[in-house]
Amino acid sequence: MPRSAWRTVHVRGVRGAASRSLLWVCALCALVGLAVLDDYGVAVDEPSQRQIAQSTWDYIGGREGALQIRAWDHTYGVAFELPLLAAERLLRVRDSRRIHLLRHGLSHGFFLFGGFCCAWLAFRLCGRKRWALLALSLFLLHPRLYAHSFFNSKDIPFLSMFMAALCLAHRACRRNTISSFLLCGVGVGLLTNIRVGGLLLFAAVLGLRACDWAYAADRAARTRVLVTGGAFAIASALTLYGTWPYLWSDPARRFLEAVSTAAAFPHPGLINWFGGRALSSMDTPPAYIPVWFALTTPPLALLLGGIGAAGALYRAGTRPGAALRNTPVRFDLLLLACCLAPPATAILLQSPLYNGWRQMYFLYAPFCLLAVRGLQALVAAWPRGQAWLYGLAGAGAGATLLAMAGLHPHQQTYFNRVAHGLASRPLDMQYDLDYWSVSLREALEYLLARYPDQPSLRVHESGRPHSMAINREILPRADRKRLVIDSARADFYIDVHPR
Repeated sequence: MPRSAWRTVHVRGVRGAASRSLLWVCALCALVGLAVLDDYGVAVDEPSQRQIAQSTWDYIGGREGALQIRAWDHTYGVAFELPLLAAERLLRVRDSRRIHLLRHGLSHGFFLFGGFCCAWLAFRLCGRKRWALLALSLFLLHPRLYAHSFFNSKDIPFLSMFMAALCLAHRACRRNTISSFLLCGVGVGLLTNIRVGGLLLFAAVLGLRACDWAYAADRAARTRVLVTGGAFAIASALTLYGTWPYLWSDPARRFLEAVSTAAAFPHPGLINWFGGRALSSMDTPPAYIPVWFALTTPPLALLLGGIGAAGALYRAGTRPGAALRNTPVRFDLLLLACCLAPPATAILLQSPLYNGWRQMYFLYAPFCLLAVRGLQALVAAWPRGQAWLYGLAGAGAGATLLAMAGLHPHQQTYFNRVAHGLASRPLDMQYDLDYWSVSLREALEYLLARYPDQPSLRVHESGRPHSMAINREILPRADRKRLVIDSARADFYIDVHPR
């Protein structure tokens, strides 16, 4: 396929203007993030994530036994956690409050980077700034993901890096050069470091190269495909190995261990509330991820994403040749496959699932792009009504923004209007809400404000293990001194909703 077939925009000035517009919007979003940064609590998994980075830091520094931590923690790489710790050390941040604020700020910044990548790829696919802005809006205006972008350094960085890797994959397929596939390999290697689920995109890119080899015009074209595919695979493997110290002593065995652990994460005692039933994480129904996704994603994104997915299948059916050749139609099918393959794999492998659909948050990256394709298809089918379509899209985004403002700072408990309309009982009696006990920070702040003259407040440790003490650490030093976690002689009992 000629390179020109992939080009959506030919004028450098247009690309530069789009990039500047997106940067300005992202800068505005960053200011909003800074304004609300100190509103969010601390997730109970944050200390263990930081400990993984600390152990790796010590191991790099020469402590041989530093990586002797819980076996399942090795499932998580350090491509994101280690830079967080490095920033903490570089800036000499030692106070617990400042450490958490720094981590939350950098995590949210990386989320905004993922939004920029989503917008830029939408611009490359569709050729207009309006589609880029729509993609950015859909990406950022997901209430649950927005809240998690501050305190979830597991799933949100993987989402953002997945989006960045998709951009690099699109660029590599469009340019078909060794350097572009090397860069794509670096991106996929970092993605796999954050979560071994990055192997999905690794396999997808190699699958695209296999299709290109099958449809190559001559021997020289086939050789180029093999060279670029090999460069991608080598760059991915070297990046993964070089940035994940846990693999250094025994790469093959330890990587396979991480993959097998991720496929069957050992969490048998964890209970999920799903449809009013208490289910073990080892025994979730096939509908678990689809239902959670449908109930907690804004209706605008659901509608447009469904249309975009149907459009991708239709274009593939009417142009079957383009579905395998290096064309935009094939890339749309790749986006659809990235949405469907992970939950299907989890169902087939009967993988443990828990805490809503947070293990699958990265599905929202390709889904946003399909949603943009959905509105684009509607405008193409009804050009005279495009003003109405844009107006409805704007109204949907505005409604989501109002819902986020109303829930602040607990957007992680968001359910859409469809969920509320279908519910026969209150949703908080049917599904998990604040499973990471982030809301305990607000409860502690209320207690401190309620008794301003009491020098010491003894509080019972409740909720998830150490969740009260963890949320105390983000409070100002004077407030931390007043709060005493003492279950034996507690004066106050605070707990999170059981669901």
